[in-house]
Parts: sequence; C-alpha cells; structure tokens
Amino acid sequence: MDSIGVGLVSVGWMGRLHSRAYRALPDHFPELGVRPRLVVAADPVDAAREQAVTRLGYEHAVANYHEVLADPSVDVVSICSPNFLHREIAVAAAEAGKPFWIEKPMGRYASDSRAIHDAVLAAGVVTSVGFNYRHAPAIERARELVRSGRLGRITNVRGSLLADYSSDPAAPLTWRFERERAGSGVLGDLLSHGLDLAQYVVGRIASVSAMAETFIASRPRAGSGIVDRSAAATGEHGPVENEDYAALLFRFEDGAVGTMDSSRVMRGPHAEYTFEVYGTNGSVRWDFQRLNELEVSLDGQEVDGYATHYVAPGDGEFARFQPGAGTAMGYDDLKTIEAAQFIASVRRGEQLAPSVADGLATASIVEAAEASLVDGSWHEVARVDGALTYPRETPVI
Repeated sequence: MDSIGVGLVSVGWMGRLHSRAYRALPDHFPELGVRPRLVVAADPVDAAREQAVTRLGYEHAVANYHEVLADPSVDVVSICSPNFLHREIAVAAAEAGKPFWIEKPMGRYASDSRAIHDAVLAAGVVTSVGFNYRHAPAIERARELVRSGRLGRITNVRGSLLADYSSDPAAPLTWRFERERAGSGVLGDLLSHGLDLAQYVVGRIASVSAMAETFIASRPRAGSGIVDRSAAATGEHGPVENEDYAALLFRFEDGAVGTMDSSRVMRGPHAEYTFEVYGTNGSVRWDFQRLNELEVSLDGQEVDGYATHYVAPGDGEFARFQPGAGTAMGYDDLKTIEAAQFIASVRRGEQLAPSVADGLATASIVEAAEASLVDGSWHEVARVDGALTYPRETPVI
C-alpha cells in the first residue's frame, strides 16, 4: 500500500473523527491502495496537541497551522477549525497546493465560500466538504429511486433538522452565537445539510423565501479564547446575534417545491433530521435517528402505504461495513465513506467527493434566504459554476 501523509488543523471532536476515518480506510476501502500516515496536527491548545500525538497517533503536533501546510510530507489536509478560520486556512491550503477536506459550513458567509471556491479553481486542487449525510446508504437508495424515475415526477420535498444542543438558556455565549465568527445560526450549521440533501437527491434549488427567529436573545458570556459548547459561563450576559430557528420555502429548477425548517433550541428532539421526497408515483421518507431505514411507498407495491426498507448490501457503501440488513452502520462510518471519496479524488485527480462548488451552492441558498429575511420577498439563488458533484451519478470509489 502507498503511504499518504495527513495533516490536521484543529484537534476537536471533528478533528478526532477525521483522524479515525483516515485510519479506517485500509480496512473498509482496501482497493484504494492507501495507508494514511498521520503526520502532523495543529492546534493552539497544549492539551489538544498532546492528545493528537498520544491518542490519535500523529507523529507530532504544532501550534501554527502554517507549519502543517509547509510540511512536504503532508499530502492532504483536514480543516476542522471553527467557522471564522475556514476562509483563511482553506485559501492558504489551496495556495500551498494541498488538497483539503473541510467541514461545513465552508464559510461564515457566501463571500467566504466564494473566496475558497475561487482559490481552489486557481490552484487546481481537489477538495471535499463535510456533507456526510448524503453518504448514508438509505439516502443513496432514495436518490436512485428519484433519479431512475420510480417516484414519477417529483412534486415536493420536506425536510426538518431539529436539535436541542442550544436549548439551555444558561449555556454560554460561544463563538457559534456571534455573527462575526459564526455567520448565520442554524441556516449554515444545520439547514446546509438538508439543502445539500435536497440538491443531491432531487436537483438544483433556484429560489427561496425564508423566516427566522432568535428565541434566546442573550446568554452568559464564556471565558476568553475559542470556546465551544462545554465552556464554563460567567455571570455577564451578551446578545445572541444569529438565528435559533429558520424555515424555508423553495422552488427547484425543474418546478418541484419544498419546505424545510431547523432549530437548535427545540425541547425534545436531539438530532431529529428528516428528509422526505414526494412524487406522482410514490414517496420516500428518511430519519437520521433511524439511519439504516428508508420508508418507501410505490405504486403497485403490496403494502398499502409505507414499507420499511432496511438498507443492505447494494445500497450505497453499506456492504463495506456490514454483511446484511438489520446490522446497523453508524455516524462515524459516513465520515469514513467521506474520507474514501476524498482520497480517491486525490489519487485520481478527479472530483468525486462533495466539492467546494457544492459548498458554495449551498452557501448561495443561505445567502438568498438571508436576503429574504431582510425584505420578506422571494430571492433567486445565484448559479454556481465549477465542479458540482450533486448533479452527477453516484461516484464509484
């Protein structure tokens, strides 16, 4: 097997997940012929650097991400930093000629995402954006049913991404609630996943109308530095600058319509991410909390209403992880598929993984939605040129 050198920027939960995904590749995707070598991780926090070496297996760790980009033994880079650092690091990675895998939202604003997209086009590097839900075998099965015409003409799509991770009003005012450092709230953080699914399964979203609300208007300030949800809060309060809840109406380019909403403060749901597609000959429904099931209703099937399809070998990449239906895949496995598409893209010099063009396409929908929040009108979504992967057939790794 060939060795491929990995550099990591930011050793948080997602950085650890990327690292595990790379390590899993020789087992689940042996035909790639690659054994990732975890070379160097960058993080300004001493404890995170120590963890990168002692727990994750990186050869060494540094405080400055520029050392990762300058290291000649680093072939690919994972960017798992907070949103406000994405543009700076991704543009620098592209200019250094390093293919990179970046988490979503790709930028705080569409302007950040355009800058990253333009830098990648200029450098000619392949990329990957963390739209991991499109890799679920149930979603791949749904996409096949839609794209093959089994559902007939698609009439409408419904999506909902409901979570409670910010439902406690005593939780600290981290960077995620600041406009300058996070950009939008749930529009970029959660709805971007649902919007990518809608475009991946059905097609391009052409126009949008939106509403949003911030239900917890202020939160106790946290300590200094880059802090996240587990940070300790102080007594002083500061304003929440982005939305807790958002709802969209949208039209696809081919005439189908859709609705989608999202909340980070919903009491009850933990990660209730649902996606439904309706057509003239049937429909499909998926819930992330039942990752390995797809509800299917098709004209002519024996069951009246929905039949549950348990994903099995033949659905997406399921067979690489489990031998038969009923034995479940998990969230980490979706990131392993994502890592495999990224590395296959690098090896072939062909964009197989979700691209920065896909990231910009979703950011452009968010941009149109935010314009709608200002004037209450429908807004056209800017068209994106470049290596869009969602219109293509499902890539074979």
